[in-house]
Amino acid sequence: MKEYRILQGGMGAGVSDWRLARAVGESGEIGVVSGTAMDVILARRLQNGDKDGQMRKALAAFPAREIAERIIKTYFIEGGKAENAPYKQIEMYTMTPSKELQELTVAANFCEVFLAKEGHSNPIGINLMEKVILPNLASIYGAMLAGVDYIVMGAGIPREIPAVLDSYATGEDASLRLSVAGAEKDEDYKITFSPREIMGEYLTELKRPKFYAIVSSNILATTMVKKTKPAVDGLVIEHSSAGGHNAPPRGGMELDAKGEPIYTDKDEVELDKVKSLGVPFWLGGSWGEPGKLKAAIAAGAQGIQVGTIFAFCKESGFVDSIKKAIIERIPEVFTDPKASPTGFPFKVVSLHDTLSELETYLKRPRICNLGYLRSLYKKADGTIGYRCAAEPEDAYVSKGGLREETEGRKCLCNALVANIGLPTVYKNGYIEQYLVTAGETLKKVREFIKDGKESISAAEIIEILLHDTAPGKA
Repeated sequence: MKEYRILQGGMGAGVSDWRLARAVGESGEIGVVSGTAMDVILARRLQNGDKDGQMRKALAAFPAREIAERIIKTYFIEGGKAENAPYKQIEMYTMTPSKELQELTVAANFCEVFLAKEGHSNPIGINLMEKVILPNLASIYGAMLAGVDYIVMGAGIPREIPAVLDSYATGEDASLRLSVAGAEKDEDYKITFSPREIMGEYLTELKRPKFYAIVSSNILATTMVKKTKPAVDGLVIEHSSAGGHNAPPRGGMELDAKGEPIYTDKDEVELDKVKSLGVPFWLGGSWGEPGKLKAAIAAGAQGIQVGTIFAFCKESGFVDSIKKAIIERIPEVFTDPKASPTGFPFKVVSLHDTLSELETYLKRPRICNLGYLRSLYKKADGTIGYRCAAEPEDAYVSKGGLREETEGRKCLCNALVANIGLPTVYKNGYIEQYLVTAGETLKKVREFIKDGKESISAAEIIEILLHDTAPGKA
């Protein structure tokens, strides 16, 4: 059996899309698509006219033909919508999503994995976030319909996912417990997904993918292996230098002179202890450099998770203008303790004319219309409400939130979808702006690109990493 050494990092929304994951798979390693916001992404790709026909091709392979036809009828626009016309909005997820929203989510994740697996026989994974919990059940099922090989999940403690995979493999319903602010200790809130309700006569048994949990401490690694039933199949040990969301410092949120969280030795993982757990593990966060793979294997790892360098290669989902600006300037990366509504530190690339700049951020009207990072709270009347620290301040406070929790929060949902060329367009003419994230390996990106070239392919990156050649001389 082939030993895979590179696990391509999952980068949402749509940065690690099917094209990037397929390119990594075709190069002999494990490609990973992002499952974040796939319902919105599929709907907008169709409204843009699906110029290359890939979405409709994948939908044609979807097992329930009626669902695929309804989605196309609802969202597809021949030739694409006018550039400044708004997209048709889809509903935001709640504890009780409509059947139509679940169908869209299932189909969208199916399409992404289906396309990523075309043309090669290497495994494909899907990356999801525990913090974006409400769509996860439908997302996982859609990915399994397409034969996904790995589910990779972080940004929380996803202990219930292995049991979900067991249930879906035999066509059974699955649920996830939900955290609800203000709930009593004996109150149990869940979201449930029924494969039979969605698939009906097309319901079949499915291959169970492996589950890899992304962790950043020995305690969490041990919990996921020894206290999760069934146990996880592997781990990704992610350092605080990784892009996207980082785990908060274990010693408490103290900031340095630049305003970044201070990580100490308490945040370093003891790899000998991870090795003793007896499951495969991958090292992520600044491991995507020549020579690092050899060091990771020597430490007992299966291989390395690589994200940032892939984010700026030819096949990634970032719009070309972002890739060009990054490669030309290699800007600074700031670990922002406030940007994410989740409260987790979030890596932000300091790029001109993006939401990383205060002036651009202040011009954006606060609005929450995608809602992936909303949290749940119990209202005075006992019903469940939804709030996001990046929504209008008064609205957040009216829902029981603290005004100081809104300071500096940014709408990651809209910004990350804008990063891949699908920005929300408003009737007043405002168009969503970018907010780019990357790991600290960003400073190494240009070193990978050979002299005289302006870009690099996923295959070239893999060749450099596997053969430990010097950057730029492969």
